[in-house]
Amino acid sequence: MNPRRLPNPRRVFVDTSAYYALVDRNDVNYRHTLDVATRLSRERRHLLTTNFVLAETHALVLNRIGRDIAARVLVEIENGPTTVVRVSVRDERRARDIIAQYSDKDYSLTDAMSFAVMERLGIGAAFTLDDHFVQHGFLVVS
Repeated sequence: MNPRRLPNPRRVFVDTSAYYALVDRNDVNYRHTLDVATRLSRERRHLLTTNFVLAETHALVLNRIGRDIAARVLVEIENGPTTVVRVSVRDERRARDIIAQYSDKDYSLTDAMSFAVMERLGIGAAFTLDDHFVQHGFLVVS
């Protein structure tokens, strides 16, 4: 993370894995993820995600559950409490640097974009089931 920006504990980044677990009631993490989402809402945390996570979530739900639910997820995120942050050209460059720098990690481009945006915005915590966030030095809310 960028040492010049301290994380804001009130802001939490939401990853695809959390969105998916909230949508798929058969997912083994559904109940736990729902409990975390309820707590974050009660604590009035500011939730943020990226347009890349939104696209990845839509594709995952589309392929595993179906078109109607995937379309509904897009609407619910758009109308919900989460702010969708657009990935910038600088974020994309930083993401590519992260992937090149950590050749021992299998970070996806979406993961690395998420890290870049979190660094830029000073977000230190993620609502995710993906261990890559911990590997990159972020806290995971649970």
